[in-house]
Parts: sequence; C-alpha cells; structure tokens
Amino acid sequence: MSFLRLCLRWWIAGLWCLAAPLLAAQPLNESERAYLGAHSPLSLCVDPDWWPFEVIDASGQHVGISADLLALLGERLGLQFQLRVTRTWEESLAASRAGECRLMSFLNRTPERERWLIFTEPLLSDPNVLITREEHPFIADLAALSGKTMALPRGTAMMERLRKDYPQLRFVGTDSEAEALQMVSERRADVTLRSLIVAAHTIKHKGWFNLKIAGQVPGYDNHLRVGVLKSETVLRDLLDKGIATLTAQDRSRVVDRHVSIKVVTQVDTDYTVALWLLALLAAVALTSLLWMRRLHQFNARLRTLSQTDALTGLLNRHGLESALALDVERAQRFARPLSVLMFDIDHFKHINDSHGHLMGDRVLAELGRLIPAVVRQVDTVCRWGGEEFVVICHETTTEQAVQQAERLLQRVRGHVFPHQQALTISAGVATVRAGDSVESLLARADQALYQAKNSGRDQVCAETPA
Repeated sequence: MSFLRLCLRWWIAGLWCLAAPLLAAQPLNESERAYLGAHSPLSLCVDPDWWPFEVIDASGQHVGISADLLALLGERLGLQFQLRVTRTWEESLAASRAGECRLMSFLNRTPERERWLIFTEPLLSDPNVLITREEHPFIADLAALSGKTMALPRGTAMMERLRKDYPQLRFVGTDSEAEALQMVSERRADVTLRSLIVAAHTIKHKGWFNLKIAGQVPGYDNHLRVGVLKSETVLRDLLDKGIATLTAQDRSRVVDRHVSIKVVTQVDTDYTVALWLLALLAAVALTSLLWMRRLHQFNARLRTLSQTDALTGLLNRHGLESALALDVERAQRFARPLSVLMFDIDHFKHINDSHGHLMGDRVLAELGRLIPAVVRQVDTVCRWGGEEFVVICHETTTEQAVQQAERLLQRVRGHVFPHQQALTISAGVATVRAGDSVESLLARADQALYQAKNSGRDQVCAETPA
C-alpha cells in the first residue's frame, strides 16, 4: 500500500509540473482585465541597493533576482510595472507609506509594515545566517551573546524583530548590507544577521575572507513577498495567482543567474527521541558537530570560489597572487628557474564591437579551455583580467618559456573560435631574478607583452636581460 501511495504522489507531482505552464498561460478573466486596464502600469518601489536581490542601476532600471521574478509574473499575468526611482530603502518605505507606490517588491512581513500593506505569498525564501569574524566561536544560541554589538541595515524587518526578541544586544544601524559586513570585518561590530545569498555574494566579491558563517537563528528566515497597499486586495489576489505558477526550477534559474554559488541547506535535527538527559546531551553535541562541519565546508567553498574565475573556470587574479608569491620565494631559495608568460588577445575590442559582449565571453571561455590543453600539467594558468591571461611555468628558463609561448600562439592561430574568424595573441615572458617580488616579476612580463603589442602583435617578446 505504501508503494501505491508513493506512486500516487509522484503522479500528482508530475501532473502539477505539466499543468504549471498551462496555468501560467491561462487568460485573465473579465474583471481582472478591467482592473489592469484601469490601473496599468503598476507603480513599484524597490530597495535601490540590495544586490543580488535587487538594485536600481546607473540607467535607472530595476535589476536583480527580484526584478527577474517580477518579470516572470508580468509575462504570465500581462502586468506592466512603473519603477519609482529612489536613492535609499528608507526613501522607498516613505514613498510606499505616502501611497506613491502600489507595490513594494521583496520584503518580509512585519507588524509595522502591516499598518499600510497587505502581502502576497512568498516570491522567494532564503535563510538568514549569523556572520562573525573567523576567530569567533560557533553561536548555538543568540540569547547568550549579552552586550555584543550587532550591525544591521536601517529600516529592515530583521532590525525590527531582533530589537524585540534580543534586547540584551546592542544594535548599530548601517546604510547598506556591505557596510554591516564591513563593520564586522573591521571589528567595529561583533556580529550581523544577513541573508545567506547576499552574505555569500558580498563576502566573495568584497574579499572579506576573515568572515565566516557562525550559526543560524531558528525562525528568522527571509520569506520575501510583494507588499500591496491595503486598499488593493484585487491586485494582491491577482499576484498570488501568478506566484502560484512559479516552480522551484523557475526560482533556481533566476537565483543561479545572479549568484555563482550553490546554497547549502541546514541540517534538521529531531530532538524528540531524547528520552533521558544523557541522550539529549549526545544529540545536542552531535548536532553542533554536524553544523560546524557544514559551516566549515561552506566557508571552504567560499574560499575556493573567491579564487576562481566564473567565466573560464581558471584561477583568478586573487588566487594566482597568493600561489605565485610562494613559487617566487621557492625559486629564489633553491636557485631554480621560474618563468611567467603573460598574454592577451589581439584586437579583442573589435570582437566585442562587431559580435557583442556575449560572443566575446564565449571566445574568452574557449581560450580558457584551450590554454591548459597546450601547456604542461604542472604549469598554473590564470585569467588575469579582461582578455589577459598568465601562465606560471615551473622549472622553466626564459628560452624554454619562449618556446612554450610560441607553441601556444601557433595553436591559437589554427583553432576555430566561436566567432568563426582568425584569432591571434601576443605574449610577454619574464623569469625570476634575485630580489624579485611578485609585483616586479609581473611588471617585467607586462612590459615584454607591451613590446610584443607595439612590434606588430601575434608574437612573443622576452624581457630585457638583467
């Protein structure tokens, strides 16, 4: 019987997956069309500085995860939105209170906001996590942090809830997500509670790798909804109808488009089996160990992502500099040859101008796959930035590095790239000298590359001998 129930559940789930697109494609009824005709476009207030959830970019456009999810709703329901441009989240809240926006995107429901808004079902759910400096111990219970300072952006739902639930903490308001994390990084605050997606993205791109995820507060997940003016119940119901058609795959595609990490979920532990004190203590200890292991794995993944170029999968500049410093020191200590090959694509701007930046990215990704196939397995390949790449050639003299660079140039000339046109590269070679630093070594390689460019491109130039 249990097997039949399982089959029935899978059958119902399959029917829903097939039916969701059909529901999305259903036309509006007459009253809904009349409502939209009288109220379109719908005025919208957003958080102008909450990447990757949402921002207002330099051209005044609403972009980010929230913008893409709202675009899906607009496509499925025939909605049009008119952005009310603001400079801060507090300014957006004030405009909403004044009735200047029918909608507010991506916000948590709180008693304060329920004074003038009603809320849809969640567009997206995302856990909040505690962020501390790396040396801070694991936080099993936030109530135990008496007298500690917590930094939070002003006007947020989390600030409103935490002030009430944890009065023993001292709260400091900030103007942005990044500022809250920066205060913790600089020891001006002990902890912050932020969205896992936002925290992971900001830590990676700001390079704050002295921070870590130190715990989670149960019941403090973000359930990000659309806020609608209280008088607009028809609009709220219409939005709920569209939100019901959003699948887990829809949400995952949107999040993956803006965040290049995979978010891990927390471990749910069942404490009901603890019948005696000893069993309860054992369960608590086991849960803490599992959490610490999961957090350690997640922090390790963040460190790896911070050193990897998302487009090519190669080391990025940050990852290369830390590795190259050790290589230079080792080469000088043991008097072993170490050369650096720096090269970039000739006339790459012409590819972007003629075929678009997406084609330019495809060319860079293809070159990122080609280089490791040409150089030796012991060599280290990095995307230095833009169309510029660096190869660390271990146990390699200047002459040998020039020969390797020539092989790479020849391979590139004969390779068919996505834009179906000839492609060449120019290269500069430098070798470690006594007293070299990473900066001086790379500066000479860059100077040799500059010489190759000025000499007609599609060639290799070695540094001037000492």
